Amino acid sequence: MLIFIVRRLGFMVITLILASLLIFAATQILPGDVATMVLGRFATEQALENFREEMGLDRSLVVQYGDWLFSFVQGDWGESLSTRADVRDLVLERLRNSAMLAFVAFVMYVPLGIVLGVVAAIRRNSWVDHVISVGSLAFIGLPEFVTGLLLIAVFALRLDWFPSSSAIAPDAAFLDRDTLERLVLPALTISLVSLAYIARMTRSSTVEVLSMDYVRTAYLKGLSRSRVIGRHVLRNALLPTVTVVAIGIGWLIGGLIVTESLFSFPGIGRLLLFGIQRRDLPLIQATTMVIVVIFTMANLLADILYGYLNPRIRFR
Repeated sequence: MLIFIVRRLGFMVITLILASLLIFAATQILPGDVATMVLGRFATEQALENFREEMGLDRSLVVQYGDWLFSFVQGDWGESLSTRADVRDLVLERLRNSAMLAFVAFVMYVPLGIVLGVVAAIRRNSWVDHVISVGSLAFIGLPEFVTGLLLIAVFALRLDWFPSSSAIAPDAAFLDRDTLERLVLPALTISLVSLAYIARMTRSSTVEVLSMDYVRTAYLKGLSRSRVIGRHVLRNALLPTVTVVAIGIGWLIGGLIVTESLFSFPGIGRLLLFGIQRRDLPLIQATTMVIVVIFTMANLLADILYGYLNPRIRFR
């Protein structure tokens, strides 16, 4: 198992290096001049040159990439070009907010998605299965902004159960009632799509496992349905679901631009959008790299869990 984990860690490091190259290259081909966007189009040529020299934008791309990657690994993520604030402080503050939102969403959709998938598989071809399947397809087909607007219209404007805006204070406590109330609607918005994917994946894999010979043998031995499902079915049926959940963790942190913008939530996705709009290279690079790190770590965790649940995977 140790060799398996070390090998996966090596793959993760290679992935992060390649991702850093792509992130740096992508920020260099963005349209517009950084100095002009920061200082304004009426800035003098001398002021523009001084700014480029101060921010290191006049050096070769290879040197800029090396300095950026080395500094990022050391924890020095630079200074925002638009706000002059420390990028690391900005990213970590917004990451904390997105982590709170992701945790609430995770608690919502993972257990419920697994339960719905197992119930649909056990009641295969019944009205319960049809309702869950049709509902899953509907949620998958609805974009986040449509789901969010519907939730705002019903639960915020019509019923007045939750606030329509999810703007929270930078030092808001996670267990604070007001904070949790503001997290419900955006968390539900991003949960519905992930819940639908998990339910469909769990149903498909559970139906496949239920047809296996060892499951029939367990029933013939006189084991109860709950014991067969809990001991023999779920361990194997949840293997594909583990991958979906792990990918969903990375998406929850990094794929929240639409939801966070819709609910005015100060998370890392909205911070990335802010940096792109202002061509703030240090902010874009650091934010994107943090999202990639979280995504790759989530996949590493999925690989380890996969290897634990299925020992045959460890030897590949």
